[in-house]
Amino acid sequence: MTDQPAAKKAGFHPAIFYIACAVLTGNFLWRMTVTATEYPMREVQVLEMVIDAAMIAGLIGIRKSGPQILFVAALICGIGLFAIRLHSDASWWTGHWHYIFDKR
Repeated sequence: MTDQPAAKKAGFHPAIFYIACAVLTGNFLWRMTVTATEYPMREVQVLEMVIDAAMIAGLIGIRKSGPQILFVAALICGIGLFAIRLHSDASWWTGHWHYIFDKR
């Protein structure tokens, strides 16, 4: 009975951790540097916030799958996505730090 296979460790593939970190960090950097030119529909705004919250919750759930410094950096960027929305009324709607009305 000693030749039974060892039980596999239940967990997530580390690639999921790295992808979640890259998406949160990239999204934060994009919203900080790119200027928004139009307001999205209300449904799009809410959906973006729900997806951001789900990414943060998922990252917290798989935090042991990768380096902790990367987890902390991505978590700060994820929280920063919501902090950007508190900057101004335009930031609340667009999710970007800067907004310019484009007259076309």
